[in-house]
Amino acid sequence: MSGLEVITFGCRLNAYESEVVRARAHAAGLTEGVIVNTCAVTGEAERQARQAIRRARRRNPQATIIATGCAAQLDPAGFAAMPEVDRVVGNREKLTLEGLAPDAEADIAVGDIMAVRETAGHLIAGYEERARAFVQVQNGCDHRCTFCIIPFARGPSRSVPLGAIAAEVRALVAAGHREVVLSGVDLGHYGADLPGGPCLGEAVRRLLRAVPELPRLRLSSIDPVEIDPVLERLFAEEARLMPHLHLSLQAGDDMVLKRMKRRHTRADVLALCRRLRGLRPEIALGADLIAGFPTETAAMFENTRRLVEDAGLVWLHVFPYSPRPGTPAARMPQVPGPERRARAAALRAAGGGPRRRFLEARVGRHAHVLLEKADRGRDECFAEVAFERPAGAPGTLVRALITGTAGERLIGTAA
Repeated sequence: MSGLEVITFGCRLNAYESEVVRARAHAAGLTEGVIVNTCAVTGEAERQARQAIRRARRRNPQATIIATGCAAQLDPAGFAAMPEVDRVVGNREKLTLEGLAPDAEADIAVGDIMAVRETAGHLIAGYEERARAFVQVQNGCDHRCTFCIIPFARGPSRSVPLGAIAAEVRALVAAGHREVVLSGVDLGHYGADLPGGPCLGEAVRRLLRAVPELPRLRLSSIDPVEIDPVLERLFAEEARLMPHLHLSLQAGDDMVLKRMKRRHTRADVLALCRRLRGLRPEIALGADLIAGFPTETAAMFENTRRLVEDAGLVWLHVFPYSPRPGTPAARMPQVPGPERRARAAALRAAGGGPRRRFLEARVGRHAHVLLEKADRGRDECFAEVAFERPAGAPGTLVRALITGTAGERLIGTAA
């Protein structure tokens, strides 16, 4: 093997942090080896990371292998005990030159992530197939949902000052990116640690004013209770803010939500969806949902399944509940594994109706498609649009007439 390989698991944020890790490693002089950026959101994600480490050692017997990311942050001793692992680097340390230096002496370089208090001064920008750019503007989480271990892997919430965000977005646009996605571990909590405590909506409004040359701005997953009034109004008033929002819902039953220690109710979600559609009728709403949370009965699950239809949720990320050691939910009465998986499948199937109706309603309309490949891209609502022939270079915006649907895609003709 020659060169540096970075293997990534987990969320999109982790994926784009990997790009920073790669750059930092090269800057530190680490140009050979394997870095595995792990995830801790489920037991399966952690298992897959350990498998990848073992495979990497079989492929590269002499390579330096570094484990980092959320699972490594939470269990550094466990990863250090793997015979395949040479070093373990924490979530904070993986973004520093010192943490990735090839001559670092410590086998474990994992600090106390909960002690981190500085704002996230490093801007992390990553790119998806030369099309959209992702900018991490917030890191960490101050909430304590009973199923989630991530706050203990990411530390407290901290935000990037708006001036630094605007400068980064301006540079991305100058480099040719037509769309930027603001991302964070708890994006809606943005600004609480900054002077004046600006809300996310105010930050978005100021960013769009500061960078008028940015064609499209999109937001990553957000808690419904953190969508402030300013942000709601922006969906009606600012065409450059894309009509697409992914909500961190997790469940649609009030008792389950209470046991999860979520901060919204079923009624809150339905009211929010009605308001957003009133402000931007074409908006596409998606959601994260957990199936088979501890103590969830069949009736409770049915409330979540019905929420998909009642709220018109188009894009779903569904996960069977995975107990994480150290979380309160792991100590609650568990739903059997096969039932969790069956409920997850039922939730995914429930999303078919709203998604089909949403896509069919797009037929006959014009859309602006950001090309990810010459013949494929995403419209304003994040629906995939396929063209019969090349429509342009990846990363360009093209106007298209939507002529039909094919499965979960739209069919378009360059207009």
